[in-house]
Amino acid sequence: MKTDRIFQIWQHELERLDQDHLLRKLPVIESSPTGRILMAGREIILLASNNYLGLSTEPTVVKAAQDALDKYGTGASGSRLLSGNLDLYQKLEYRISALKETEAALVFSSGYQANLGLISTLCQADDLILSDALNHASIIDGCRLSKAQRLIYNHCDPDHLQDLLSNASAAANRWIITDGVFSMDGNLAPLPEILDLANRFDAYVIIDDAHGFGVLGTNGGGITSHFSLTDSRLIHVGTLSKAVGGLGGYVAGPQVLIDLLINQARSFIFTTGLPPPVIATAIAAIDLIAISPERRQRLLNHAEYLRHQLRQLGLQIPAGKAQIVPVIIGAAEQAKQLADQLLNLGLFAPAVRPPTVPPNTARLRLSPIATHTDADLQTVVQAFAACVHANQP
Repeated sequence: MKTDRIFQIWQHELERLDQDHLLRKLPVIESSPTGRILMAGREIILLASNNYLGLSTEPTVVKAAQDALDKYGTGASGSRLLSGNLDLYQKLEYRISALKETEAALVFSSGYQANLGLISTLCQADDLILSDALNHASIIDGCRLSKAQRLIYNHCDPDHLQDLLSNASAAANRWIITDGVFSMDGNLAPLPEILDLANRFDAYVIIDDAHGFGVLGTNGGGITSHFSLTDSRLIHVGTLSKAVGGLGGYVAGPQVLIDLLINQARSFIFTTGLPPPVIATAIAAIDLIAISPERRQRLLNHAEYLRHQLRQLGLQIPAGKAQIVPVIIGAAEQAKQLADQLLNLGLFAPAVRPPTVPPNTARLRLSPIATHTDADLQTVVQAFAACVHANQP
């Protein structure tokens, strides 16, 4: 039968992935994703969470969700243009725009949907997109959905970007799109240089601050706050599922942009609004972020400690100033082997393999949490040391 043939094709593809050490399976976690979790009944140190500040279980944040559940119920019950635009959204969008120092903000159901909706709405057939080579999949897919021509510039390379812009005078509009903090490398986009090029070449900059928002900057405002940058050419995208500890995404910028997205962004128009408890938790979390510089600094200190200690073990740790610490291994098989060894020692740091990262750059992506203790981090270093010793010829 024809259906049997297609099933066989799928099965062969899964077998190929398994042979190449690229087959992935869903982990089962039996507790809340804080500094420690339960897996198969064992307590494990978690280094694979984007809950950077530990806010998903913060009592005041949980209480906000409970109160919203009592008042509004479990769901929004409609798109935001119909019945789903609860008054909570206005409070949340005001707080986001205040942190990002923009006129307005618009919350989407996820950061992925924010990028899809924004890029496909703004970038038109006569435009040119210049995208960093290591941008997130949501940016890549948003670019594919747009009708604009697309060029890729070398990762964090302003000189290459300048060369491409120099030959782009025929484009109606030029859009430079980049992650702020790159999720698999932990490095920061050279935003001051990018913004300078945007002004010189009459371009606009879309910055995805998913991993900077809530962590970087004097008030947790993200990469633009870190670099003390404000400019009308900047359009901000971000998420509420990382440092904020919940779910959702946003676009922040001028009011005219937000009004346009409300009317034309398909990923905003044709989806149900977020559940009320999710919106309420984001409000409470952002309020905490704004007044908790010590929590953000503790997170960054954790990351710097891991970078230093793991380099001392001879591991390949790229330079970085953010909370993401990649341990570059190279071969997918070796990365998975190391991840399995660490799990046996009580540390969950799964291997990140292609296509998430380029070929021959498989890694362990470590993301400490502000709620980790110093003893937790010492245990992490000891586990890595044991694996390095065991794997020596």
